[in-house]
Order: sequence, then C-alpha cells, then structure tokens
Amino acid sequence: MVVLDISVVNVALPSIQRALGFDEAGLQWVVNAYALTFAGFLLLGGRLADLFGRKRLFALGLAVFSGASLAGGLADSAPLLIAARAVQGLGAAVLAPATLTVLTTTFAEGGARTRALAIWTAVGIAGGTAGNLVGGVLTEFLSWRSILLVNVPIGAVALVLTTRFLAGDRRAASRGRLDVAGAVLATAGLTALTYGIAQARTYGWGAPVTTAALATGAVAMMSFVVVEARFARAPLIPLRLFRSRAISVGNVAMVLAGACLNPMWYFLTLYMQKALHYSPVQSGLGFLPHTLVSIIVGVRVTPWLMRHLDGRVLIAAGALIAAGGFWWQSQITATSGYLTGILGPAIVFSVGSGLLNTPITTTVTSGISPADAGAASGLMNTTKQFGGALGLAVLVTIAGSHLDTPAALAADYGRAFLAIAAILVVVAAVALALPGQRDGERRRTMAG
Repeated sequence: MVVLDISVVNVALPSIQRALGFDEAGLQWVVNAYALTFAGFLLLGGRLADLFGRKRLFALGLAVFSGASLAGGLADSAPLLIAARAVQGLGAAVLAPATLTVLTTTFAEGGARTRALAIWTAVGIAGGTAGNLVGGVLTEFLSWRSILLVNVPIGAVALVLTTRFLAGDRRAASRGRLDVAGAVLATAGLTALTYGIAQARTYGWGAPVTTAALATGAVAMMSFVVVEARFARAPLIPLRLFRSRAISVGNVAMVLAGACLNPMWYFLTLYMQKALHYSPVQSGLGFLPHTLVSIIVGVRVTPWLMRHLDGRVLIAAGALIAAGGFWWQSQITATSGYLTGILGPAIVFSVGSGLLNTPITTTVTSGISPADAGAASGLMNTTKQFGGALGLAVLVTIAGSHLDTPAALAADYGRAFLAIAAILVVVAAVALALPGQRDGERRRTMAG
C-alpha cells in the first residue's frame, strides 16, 4: 500500500483535476503532499518504533494510512484531498520503517533474514509497478476515488492479522525520551529540501522559492546534526551509526540507487502514453515484465547468490547490468516497438535492480543492535525516498525541451535514461568502497 500509493495516482490525475477543479499549479500537490510528508517524517517514524514498540506503531500506521485513504476517496474539494494525501504520507512514514524493523528484529542475521528482506524488497517493487496498472484499471473502469478507497479493506485485513499474529513487544521506556528537537529539525529540513527540489521542476533552480527552500533545508539539517551530536539525550539518529562504513557508504549507495530506480517509472509512463500513445491500462500491462523479472531475480536468485558472493560484488554487478539496460532504454524513438523499446531494456535493468536491491538493504541494516534497528530502518527509507525526489528533479531538468511532439519527447526521455545509466555506474564504484560482507550461512558453512 505504501509504495503503490506513490505511483497509483499518476494516471488518475486528469480525472481528479476535472472532478475537483484543480488548476495546473495545484494538481502537483496530489502527489507532492504525500511524498513530502512521507519523506519528511520517515526518520521520526523509525525512531518511534524503537521507543514505543514495533507492533504498536505498525498497527497505528495501518490505521492512520487506511483512515486517510477513506477520507481522500470521499473528498469533495481540492484542499480536502490534499490534506488527506498529506495524512496518508504521515501514516506511511510510520508504517514503512516499522515493517522493516519487524523483520530485522524477528529474523537473526543470516539466511532467514536474507530471504525475509528479499521478499520485503520484492513486495515493494511489485507495489511500485502495480500502481501504474491498478491506477489505470480502477480509473478507467470505476472512478479515480477507487484508487484511494481500495486501501481501506486491505488495511482493515492487515490490521486484523497484525493483532492476531504479530508478536507483541513492550514499550522501551528505558531507551529515553523522544528526541523532539531532532524530530522537528529533521522533518523540517527534509521537507524543505524536498519542497525545494519539487519547486525546481517548475520554476528552476535559481528561482527565489527554490533557493529559499533549499537554504532553509540545509540550515535545518546542519542544526539537526549539531543537536544530535551535542544536546540530544536520546538522539533520533545516533550519529555513532555512521561510524559503520556499511551504514555510511551503504546509504550513499542507497541515495544514488533511489535517484535512478524510483524516477524511471515516471519517464517510462510518460514515454508509453505520450510518445507511443498507449492507454493507461496498456501502460500498466507494459510494466508487468519489470515486476516479474525483478521478483524472480530478487526473491529466488539473489538470496542464493548472497550465499556464494560478497554483497558488494553483487551490488556493483547489479548496478552495471542495470546501467546497460538503461543505456539500451536511452536509444528509444517515437517509432520503437514494444519488444525493443520497452521489453528488452526492461529485462536487462530489472535483472540488475533485482541483484542490487536486497544486498544494499541487508548492508545498511546489518550489525545493528535492536535498540537502533528502527533508526537504521528509518534512515534507509529516508535516503531511498529522498534520493528518488532529488533524482527526479535533476532528471527532469536533464530531459530538456519538454516539446510535445512524440519524437522530441522520446529524445528527452532518452537523455534521462542515459543519465540514469551514468549514475548507476557511480553506484557500482561506491559499492566497491563497502566493507566485505558475506551471508551468514556461507560463513557457517565454511566454518563447518
């Protein structure tokens, strides 16, 4: 639900605009209200799971997310829909790190955790891809409201299963109070930076609204570091975590990977609908190979490889394979067929992304004490989402002219895909700076 709701509204935006009377400037906030609160509150959501219990926060996130989905689906005005989307993002920020924390504290490091993280990663990939198909089908055959209302029964079922099957945990009162100052500064900083990046897409990097937001975000983040290092009794993000090369370098790789793999859905959707003239449903169906290949590689192949290869080797290899796929994708034209314009590149870069996603996730959540598991999970999710926002803003600028002819659009999107390929080469280089890691099962096998 969390990942799907990032992309599910894209194909429904024209219907939402007609129904609620959005102007062009306001329509973007149907997407940005969710993205900003999601990215801005992720760190706080991760730490809350540590302080108040994984099960408790998981259930709270489900309830808030599902309730906001109901409100958004019933909204009869633009402000109400934007407010509901913002609350959805808040629920997602609590829910997303709680899901990962539940896994990392339930499964010990080794094969069991690797398989659990592989499934978690695959579900996220499937959710992101399915958003395009689900949004197209629901909008075309029901209503734009159904893309939000569908979360309500899913959330209700998940909440019942949570209360029945998820092991409870006690409130961690001994871990100290919530770092309110750090939470406010981190949330304000990341929100301002993300807002500035979003405004750069419309007004340019030198516009006053963009520079003011980015400057505010930078000052808030620098203040956050000072507070965490000098004043916080129970830091939101313990800076000692960054002494681990796996976490510091791994999160750099996560930012860069997010800057590539998240925005690619945006450009592929626009390419299929505007340059190739696919319908929303056809575009959603066109994404199915991406989902299937990523799940097969991520769930079946990558965990096996992690028992035999160093994690950093897999990350680097996956990044280079994905870079090759995006280079192929950059060769698109307005007359490219589905086989060579979509399917072929999709298979290649989906294999690469399937290889690198789980090792990165494993790297940045390994060697962490249970007390800091939520903080590490929140940090990882934040870097991934922030990387996606930053990457999209930069790539939209690189895409160029924004002319409406199919040939010009294909050329614009081709430049964006070429830039993605270049960034992934950098990801491969960063991966080589990670500490050597091997799956725990392999270590035990070798020891035996």
